Amino acid sequence: MTARVAVLGLGAMGLPMATALAGTFDVVGFDVAPERVALAVEAGATGATSVADACRGTDVAVVGVRDGAQLDALVLGEGGVADSLPAGAVVVVTSTVGEAAVRAVADALAARGIRCVDAPVSGGPVRAGTGDLLIMVGADDEALAAARPVLDALSSSLTVVGGIGAGQQLKTVNQLLCGIHTAAASEALALAHRLGLDLDACIEVLSQGAAASFMFADRGPRIAAQLRGETPPLRSRLDVIGKDMGIVGDLARQLKVATPVAAAAEQLYRTVAAAGLDASDDSVVATMLAKEPTW
Repeated sequence: MTARVAVLGLGAMGLPMATALAGTFDVVGFDVAPERVALAVEAGATGATSVADACRGTDVAVVGVRDGAQLDALVLGEGGVADSLPAGAVVVVTSTVGEAAVRAVADALAARGIRCVDAPVSGGPVRAGTGDLLIMVGADDEALAAARPVLDALSSSLTVVGGIGAGQQLKTVNQLLCGIHTAAASEALALAHRLGLDLDACIEVLSQGAAASFMFADRGPRIAAQLRGETPPLRSRLDVIGKDMGIVGDLARQLKVATPVAAAAEQLYRTVAAAGLDASDDSVVATMLAKEPTW
């Protein structure tokens, strides 16, 4: 029998994940934005009008939210996942929300006989749509076995690192590097822009040498578009990378680990957000860096 999978949250990552899963599973999608549900239906999913509707008779619920507050509301709020999923089902948390948030949700779900897998993903929307994600998993053996077919369909690289919370821990380390690399790519191309260099040529050359990184290759074209005064597609919101770097900073302070470069990157994102650009693609950082001083 084909498993029924609910994808709850059809944002930048949730929609392509629903698309990737729709070819293999009976997928139902829900989002607070009806237009996102319509896109999921176009991709082969069934649309739901509420969380309860999506969870009815569901075996696996894949959750994609922006932060811990949204996770708590979606899963533990009235009429949410915990109220709606049948006992024995499993919730897969794919978002970067921090260890404490996923542990609290997992404990609440366990009290209702619902299992949980801590499975933050990395790779971006394009790779999500082709089942090519890196997934860092924290779960017990029983929960992992129940979710494994779905996780395998979404990933090309899946690593089990421990129990609930361990996936979030490793993803926090991952995001430390992603946040720094994105800030560095913005600085490098802002400098190239002010020098009058051809940005497309810079991206092509730098992507082949020691300066190459996934984040540079992924963000570079959008950064170049921003610096040329164009509006690139919105794929990675500034407030999301800022939130992730906040999780990095909180964990580093808790453990008393010095992370001065990550702290500088976090402050850069906060500075750009304070200019009212929270909802912009995070490539917008370069435009702030490249501005000529007024003094």
